[in-house]
Amino acid sequence: MALKLRDLDETQAPLLDHLIELRTRLLRCIAALAVAFAVCLYFADDIFGFLVRPLTEAFPQGQGRLIYTQLYEAFFVELKVALFAAFFISFPVIANQLWAFIAPGLYAREKRAFLPFLIATPVLFVAGAALAYYVVMPTAFRWFLGFEGNVGGLDIEALPGTGNYLSLVMQFILAFGISFLLPVLLLLLNRAGIVTRAQLASARRYVIVGIVTLAAIVTPPDPGSQLILAIPLLLLFEGSLAVMLLSERKASADLADTTESTSED
Repeated sequence: MALKLRDLDETQAPLLDHLIELRTRLLRCIAALAVAFAVCLYFADDIFGFLVRPLTEAFPQGQGRLIYTQLYEAFFVELKVALFAAFFISFPVIANQLWAFIAPGLYAREKRAFLPFLIATPVLFVAGAALAYYVVMPTAFRWFLGFEGNVGGLDIEALPGTGNYLSLVMQFILAFGISFLLPVLLLLLNRAGIVTRAQLASARRYVIVGIVTLAAIVTPPDPGSQLILAIPLLLLFEGSLAVMLLSERKASADLADTTESTSED
């Protein structure tokens, strides 16, 4: 059965009703985040254990350790871990509430246009975060630990702090996750008529320079980690151009069918 999407709601709700609805949606988002935070705080040690696994595997067997130099540091790390995990868990609820608030103001064709982006956004973000966790972080941590040794008769030993390590992990996950949203941004700009496929294709060399620069900024300064991010982003960019081309061909075919039907009438 085909999904039917209604056009603009017929009701003309005053501004106060919209504000009340917005408050309700925000309260639901906060409630979902609070419940997820409480659950994640209970399992904070397990979650942090999962996040610290790439560092554990980068150290020689049984030699790795994390330290904290301030008495309250470990406590605040648990809070940050719980909040970080809670946002990911509650994101579907937050996205659903956001969609429920803006959807009544969209036409049916606009709803159909936006739905693929709502689905693709979490998928691409998780793909980027997974790449960071399973590939980039282990590679980067082994590179960082390669600086251990003896210099001028003094031993150099890596003693990462819990707070600094968590900040680094969050930076990796967020940077790669957000970077993988490049196709969503480009396709939205294309749908809005701000950029065209021809403009993006002609600017390909500048996009490549921008992607390489971004990879150099958000990854460690070793070529391997930079390529791990740059190559998928380049593929996503080319994939976005391919999707735009297919959309243009479909639009041209629909226009031709409409013109033919009109001429026959």
